[in-house]
Amino acid sequence: VWVPVTKLGRLVKEGKITSIEEIFLFSLPVKEAEIIDFFLKDKLHDEVMKIMPVQKQSSAGQRTRFKAFVAIGDSQGHIGLGVKCSSEVATAIRGAITIAKLNVVPVRRGYWGRKGGLPHTVPSKVTGKCGSVRVRLIPAPRGTGLVSSPVGKKLLHMAGVDDVYVSSTGHTRTMGNYIKAMFYALGNTYSYLSPELWKDIPLAANPYQEHTDFLSKKQM
Repeated sequence: VWVPVTKLGRLVKEGKITSIEEIFLFSLPVKEAEIIDFFLKDKLHDEVMKIMPVQKQSSAGQRTRFKAFVAIGDSQGHIGLGVKCSSEVATAIRGAITIAKLNVVPVRRGYWGRKGGLPHTVPSKVTGKCGSVRVRLIPAPRGTGLVSSPVGKKLLHMAGVDDVYVSSTGHTRTMGNYIKAMFYALGNTYSYLSPELWKDIPLAANPYQEHTDFLSKKQM
């Protein structure tokens, strides 16, 4: 049984916050992986993107640990990426899944040309960068599919994007940086202000403010 330890966790468990979008709207930091499970439980699927050994020189020789990159998504506009290093592969993967849940971000999707049916591609050209790797996502017409490397396809499919052109530069063989760059590019889809978002949207009270009486009650 999940016993929440943060204010956000308590609000979620009591049903005061009804969707994950409310958390994103107020940019509330998620510190408990169970919050993401609560909202996206059945839809989430995770994929181990890469496991690489990393070594540290010690007096007795090398000490090898394993670094796991895990992506998590619901194919409906939510994606997370977790990186964890541990002495055992299984522990690294478990830790990376938890970190990926805490890093879940919304992905904005849009249209190429005519606005009919469900959004299928990215709303505009977006870039992400990590190390020397730069990844650029370019909107594509319906039916194009994911024009990307096999790893990129996995990530984009998890994010719920159906058609997109991917252009990348830099040392894309460094898969860790390539995955991160694509994750940052997908996260940037909501930071781009397009004309349909220009109108003023009155912001409601912060959930912590709204439910302050409930939060001030002692937990039994």
